Amino acid sequence: MEKEIIALQLAHILGEEFTPEDLKQKLEQPKHSSHGDIAFPCFFLARHFRKNPQNIAEDVSAQLNHPIFADTEALHGYVNIFLDQSFMTDHILRRATHIDYGRHRFGNGERVVLDLSAPNIAKPFSMGHLRSTIIGNSLGLLAEYCGYKPVKINYIGDYGTQFGRLLAAYERWGDKDTLQENPLKMLSDIYVRFHEEAKQNPSLTEAGRDWFKRLEEGEEEAAALWSRFRELSLEEFDKIYEQLDITFDLTRGEAYYSDKMGKTIAILEEKGLLEQSEGALVVRLDEYDLPPCLIVKSNGTTTYATRDLTAAIDRYLAYHFAESLYVVGNEQTLHFEQIRKVLEKAGFPWASSMKHISFGMMLQDGKKMSTRKGRTILLEDVLEEARERAGGNADIGTGAVIFHDLKHQRQNEVEFSLDDMLTFEGNTGPYLQYTYARAVSLTEKADFDFRTDLKDGSAWELVKQLHLFPDETERAFYQKDPSIIARYLLKLSKHFNQYYANTKILQTDQTDQRLTLVQAVITVLKKGLLLLGMKPVEKM
Repeated sequence: MEKEIIALQLAHILGEEFTPEDLKQKLEQPKHSSHGDIAFPCFFLARHFRKNPQNIAEDVSAQLNHPIFADTEALHGYVNIFLDQSFMTDHILRRATHIDYGRHRFGNGERVVLDLSAPNIAKPFSMGHLRSTIIGNSLGLLAEYCGYKPVKINYIGDYGTQFGRLLAAYERWGDKDTLQENPLKMLSDIYVRFHEEAKQNPSLTEAGRDWFKRLEEGEEEAAALWSRFRELSLEEFDKIYEQLDITFDLTRGEAYYSDKMGKTIAILEEKGLLEQSEGALVVRLDEYDLPPCLIVKSNGTTTYATRDLTAAIDRYLAYHFAESLYVVGNEQTLHFEQIRKVLEKAGFPWASSMKHISFGMMLQDGKKMSTRKGRTILLEDVLEEARERAGGNADIGTGAVIFHDLKHQRQNEVEFSLDDMLTFEGNTGPYLQYTYARAVSLTEKADFDFRTDLKDGSAWELVKQLHLFPDETERAFYQKDPSIIARYLLKLSKHFNQYYANTKILQTDQTDQRLTLVQAVITVLKKGLLLLGMKPVEKM
């Protein structure tokens, strides 16, 4: 509200060359409260008006006038605006105590498809797959809160040359009884062994290629083994998703497209895009300064790119999405750029709506986790230990693991550390849960009437933090980064705890108003935690 008012007044003062929408984007929140509640920098106006920024600020400050402004000042080229605290507090508390505070409708019910999690069958669910899973889940929750209809797809890695290697490994070292008892551990062990021994025995690599060709041709033995590996893997994955409280609208593997890629290849051929290259079929992307996209290998087998192209076409036909988000690590940036450009060249206008939501790696001692090299940490083990360290409370333990990841800007790498995750002090999930539980306990200690006429200058910084929540939910969705919500919740919690430590809340003439403020904090903290995929805990 106040930013719109300021922007409209600025547009009137500065002239028709400047639109309210553009001026609103220029408004800043001062780092120091002594510089007001909202600041407008005038430096970009100096050339236009041929005046010193400070003189422009003085002219603008003198003309700004509205009942919600308590004062304005010109300082160092900025117009600093001080809001009427009583009016704004009443306005903010009325909104912030509403269950849908921070919700938006700009999505207009359009669909957003999210490709997330996507573990590979026959491998344990490691910490390395956590990031795609919980970043994607949070983005789906944010999309829904912004008025979209999210479609979360778990695109299981169940096809490709690596499964030829796994089948070759199982032929040599597999055991039916061990497979039934502990499927993912056994399959992971023989997969690691295959790669170790293949370094000295190149015939193993050739055997892997042969097994994949048999699988792609539908040979009965290969298909039966692959189906068993897939079935057992999905059962194990579901246990993890249940602990994380994550569901999907569709679980579909790459193999689903194994008999549908012919149509995609035919489209590319029809468009004159396929070229021969050393016996393989590729789409050249020289005009984009990208390497060719490999469609069919020289031995006749298809590629990951062929399946992704087919899946993208299938998803658009099914959902007519406004956006299609691929929540996949940074290392796949080139791949998704190639996929998008191939689809654009093939004449699919919706390809521009496909976005790679990349993220940094989860590291262990500064190194990438790798199943192939036998260097991995199992998510199941981490969740169990987190629960134990949280005194047996699975919501606190799981929430700690989720928050430790999501508090990092998604492009950054994350160093795995259980100790850092589970401390109750600092920037952690348990700290947020503790703050939420503390606020809930306050409202349970006394009955109170809903009163928004709070006269308490010490609450102003906390009230302003509450006011930011709708902007933060919008920003988090547009930037596709849940860390914006995570960092916001930390700031809100710190402001609340400072207020709690320095203010008597109960048994005062302002108790009703202060408990109304606490209720607003509870409402926003709860919604923020839920948007991150965490379960708020009311007692600790």
